Amino acid sequence: MKPILEIQNISKKFRINHEQQPYLSLRDSLSNIFKSKKTTEDFWALKDVSFNVEQGDTVGIIGKNGAGKSTLLKILSKITPPTSGKIICRGRIASLLEVGTGFHPELSGRENIFMNGSILGMRRAEILKNFDAIVDFSGVEKFIDTPLKHYSSGMQLRLAFAVAAFLENEILIIDEVLAVGDAEFQKKCMGKMEDVSKSGRTILFVSHNMSAIESLCKSAIRLDGGKLLMHSSVANVMNDYLVQPTSKFSNQNGVYEYPKNTNGSFIKKIEFLCDGKLSENLYMGCEFEIIVHFISNEAIDFPLLGLIIYDSFHSPLLFFNNKNYKSNMAKIPVNEGKLKLKIPYLPLIEGLYSCDIYFSSLFIDLDIKKDICQINVEPRHFTESGEMLIKNYNKFFIKDVIWELEL
Repeated sequence: MKPILEIQNISKKFRINHEQQPYLSLRDSLSNIFKSKKTTEDFWALKDVSFNVEQGDTVGIIGKNGAGKSTLLKILSKITPPTSGKIICRGRIASLLEVGTGFHPELSGRENIFMNGSILGMRRAEILKNFDAIVDFSGVEKFIDTPLKHYSSGMQLRLAFAVAAFLENEILIIDEVLAVGDAEFQKKCMGKMEDVSKSGRTILFVSHNMSAIESLCKSAIRLDGGKLLMHSSVANVMNDYLVQPTSKFSNQNGVYEYPKNTNGSFIKKIEFLCDGKLSENLYMGCEFEIIVHFISNEAIDFPLLGLIIYDSFHSPLLFFNNKNYKSNMAKIPVNEGKLKLKIPYLPLIEGLYSCDIYFSSLFIDLDIKKDICQINVEPRHFTESGEMLIKNYNKFFIKDVIWELEL
């Protein structure tokens, strides 16, 4: 069976104009209107992008802002033509690039459903067939014959997404629309998108929400600077996108050492230990220790060490600061020393993490090291049961759990 979409060497060029003259008054600008020098620059938003999409696949499109994601979707949706390349499409495409496009404030919700549905490519018979389901999904049944201008922004959003969600085209293109609305609405939208994907239709989904990509998509592509870097499984592409290609450790053994003459830096060396051994590879349940070596020209009244650990989506998971715990830290001014933070067992499930280090006095931050490293936590049978925890349902683990059976 042939792919439902074939993207062959798609490129898109935009011409950027630059005017080479300083800021001038209106009079000066008018007098120099024929004298100003203008230059142009060619900007390639996409460059020789090629990939195939199989029927029924759900493809996540990942990349930083400016990577070319939205440009690609606009070309696929025939909103803008490519500069070069070819697209072979074997099905109707429906685009959900901007929720609410085509809505009219003076028309009722009912009238807007029919008008917006037509704009999005739905036939009248399709709209009539899905009308009750659209209204029920949107939750605006009570106000369906009220002009849209009297709807709250949230009501308009729900109605707009409901119309688009019931498109029956073979290919659905979605650009970041699930980033809007409250948490309950987003959850409802994700559920609907999962239903659409299970129905056998093909979805191309752009989002910065890595959790949404992971739960919804079967495969993914990564764009960067208008070029296709990778097309593989979601896990492989996300790992390639989220993980730095090289560690920041100076010698790959769990030690990060700053040059002696680094200006403004109080932290001179950071050591990571797993079960007493220097390592950047940690194990679930290991004794985790960080040692921060510091030096200061002026005495520090109360040295404090802060540690934030983030998951691969850069969401904070754990935060430690010694002022929040009982400690035997020095209460006298010190110029030099090392701070140690030890966790008896590391409660992180296997995966990749990053961390920030904060060094401060009692009242002011002195040195902050952002994303100091990538921490790789490897699995270990810490329960001695021979069975590992299910990774998809756990972000942390509890080392000791007491189970009892009473008969």
